[in-house]
Amino acid sequence: MNISQIRYVLETAASSSIREAATRLFISQPALSASIKELEDELGILIFERSNKGISLTDEGREFVTYAKKVVSQYEIMEDRYLSKDSDKERFSVSTQHYNFSIKAFTRLLKRFDPEKFVFSIHETRTRHVLEDVRTMKSEVGIISFSGANEGVIKKLIRDYGLVFTPLMRRETYIYVWEDHELAGRTEISIEELGDYPCVSFDQSDDSNFYLTEEAMADYDFKKLVKSDDRATSMEIIAELHGYSIGSGMLSEEDAILKGLVSIKLKEEDPLTIGYIVRKGTIMSMYGKAYVEELLRFKEL
Repeated sequence: MNISQIRYVLETAASSSIREAATRLFISQPALSASIKELEDELGILIFERSNKGISLTDEGREFVTYAKKVVSQYEIMEDRYLSKDSDKERFSVSTQHYNFSIKAFTRLLKRFDPEKFVFSIHETRTRHVLEDVRTMKSEVGIISFSGANEGVIKKLIRDYGLVFTPLMRRETYIYVWEDHELAGRTEISIEELGDYPCVSFDQSDDSNFYLTEEAMADYDFKKLVKSDDRATSMEIIAELHGYSIGSGMLSEEDAILKGLVSIKLKEEDPLTIGYIVRKGTIMSMYGKAYVEELLRFKEL
């Protein structure tokens, strides 16, 4: 078994046929089939079911793919660290849900150290990916949140992934509307009063699993709901459809000016607990420790 074979399996699993996978991998179809068959014989399992309708993963194949993804992720981290042309540069990586304070802490970190040569990364991504990135060491620190609706699930994943969560703040629930919206002057509003307006949800969940969303009121049955996985798109939809989104109320002055949003306190309470995660027992780098110090400047709990 080698890394190429593992990558072949992952590409094939993501394709509808061996031919499609071979095209993506720039190898011949017979060579790909032979490589996967050789791996199956070595492992003593059948990874794919073949039929005239295409290919599909077996139960053993699905289990193998789960482990394979982790192996490839770890290999790519090592490859990037030791074999890339940037291997002599200072490195640090953060994964985060969308929170301005995590970005500010990141920029303050860079200004504080200003390394001569560096590759620093900040990944704004989905909840599960933040957890996975810290778990696999793609990122040293992650920023996540949970509400009452998904607190149990998130905390279980944190334990299962061998991570430690440190709370920074607890935020009440707000809605965001465009500044020219007829409700923009309100200081407080009930979710029931918003029934005629579409709720625009920034969908960060996987497989439509609301338990992994970063938004409050995830389990509410909205009368009108638009899901978007792009923030610029969400902002445009809110403006064009006179809709609203739900958040923590943390709109900076810069956001309000640039995006034209105003926040209104929601009467229904589903506060978000926001904090950072690191790997349990890890020895943090100089940059990891400094980034956490910057995050703690925002600590309210």
